[in-house]
Amino acid sequence: MTKRFFSSLCLALLTTVTTIWIVACQPSNNVTSTSTTTVTASGSSGGAKDTLRLGALLPATGDLSSIGAPMVRSIDFLVETVNQCGGVLGKPITYIKEDDRTDPPAGAEAMTKLVKVDNVGAVVGAFASSVSTAALAIAVPNKVVMISPGSTSPVFSERAKKGEFEGYWYRTAPPDTYQALALANLAYKRGARKVSTLVINNDYGVGFEQAFVAAFEKLGGTIVNKAQPTRYDPKATTFESEAKGAFGSKPDAVAAILYPDSGGAVIKAAFEQGLTDGVQILLTDGVKTEDFPKLIGNDPQGKLILAGAIGTVPGADGKSLDTFTKNFKEKTGQDLGAFVPHSYDAAALVAIAAEAAKDGTGDGIKSKLREIANAPGQEVSDVCEAIKLVKAGTDIDYQGASGNVDLDEFGDVKGSYDVWQVQPDGKITVIDRVSP
Repeated sequence: MTKRFFSSLCLALLTTVTTIWIVACQPSNNVTSTSTTTVTASGSSGGAKDTLRLGALLPATGDLSSIGAPMVRSIDFLVETVNQCGGVLGKPITYIKEDDRTDPPAGAEAMTKLVKVDNVGAVVGAFASSVSTAALAIAVPNKVVMISPGSTSPVFSERAKKGEFEGYWYRTAPPDTYQALALANLAYKRGARKVSTLVINNDYGVGFEQAFVAAFEKLGGTIVNKAQPTRYDPKATTFESEAKGAFGSKPDAVAAILYPDSGGAVIKAAFEQGLTDGVQILLTDGVKTEDFPKLIGNDPQGKLILAGAIGTVPGADGKSLDTFTKNFKEKTGQDLGAFVPHSYDAAALVAIAAEAAKDGTGDGIKSKLREIANAPGQEVSDVCEAIKLVKAGTDIDYQGASGNVDLDEFGDVKGSYDVWQVQPDGKITVIDRVSP
């Protein structure tokens, strides 16, 4: 019997039994765990009242793994930090990590395990907007909080305004309605007047594209492929037609909203057809990794094809950013990557909210998230100090490493954006900061 079949069998049993003891049903990635788990039936609040059971649903493999892996390490760091200063609800956080593989079906399967087998009260994730969409269909009916550090599609704001998520959805990265405006402003400021779009065909890419088109046209610019938008399938094997659709009309710039592996193949196809000369490539958060320029490679003269490309990414300017950056570097040996502070803050908010509620269930966490994230209250940026204060009954306003993380009624935050550029040696440097 294969491991995948055994896991599926376990999950199938859970749909017919109200409470069941699961013993080694599937190999666990827990940092702090127990050998048995009580599973709560769908309909009651996920999680346990007297313990914080925290899940992480992020891409350790797949198209976004180069960005996702450091995000996971930041949550590891948060859990270790909190557990060393006494934990939550008087106990260590029970922490379960799942790889969504940058794939919606895999993400849905992993979320089902987190909810049905691991009985989590909250999940940090997902990263890909399409994976979050799939996971929310499982989390919300089971009353499990999801707080994403990087799913930025505007579609979540629209759905939240309709009441679809019942208050179980939040994110610590701002929606792409803001980033699209920042990228449009950047393109126009740099002299681009005719721009085409090239986007991955999912919630993230299409949502960003629509917001960018509206913002750029409002500035007075023209979208040259508006009638036939260039949207690519990340599972395709060839991208010549997509490359021609985006670059063939010789626009001033191409706004490329991509994932690294598949998006790199599209840009490379455009270069191989001789279509990239004189075209400014505009990128976004999904490919802010130094592996991306390497993936596309060099021209025949040995120069990096992507050198000079610029992009935007949600910035981090929180009051604790310097301290977090130093501590994260000492702990992991790594510099901060995209969305790393946002991942840390997402997990911190869950931990503080559970302590404030004196309840590790999804309903308990949900009841306090906005209260501890927003004013009024004593501003505090150290997570252990924040937990200590709320345990004593003090109202707080958590100030994160990524920013002030003020959550609005739809679960969104606002933020500024870093402008980054690919250097000739492949390094990525932040060269400016823009606001939408």
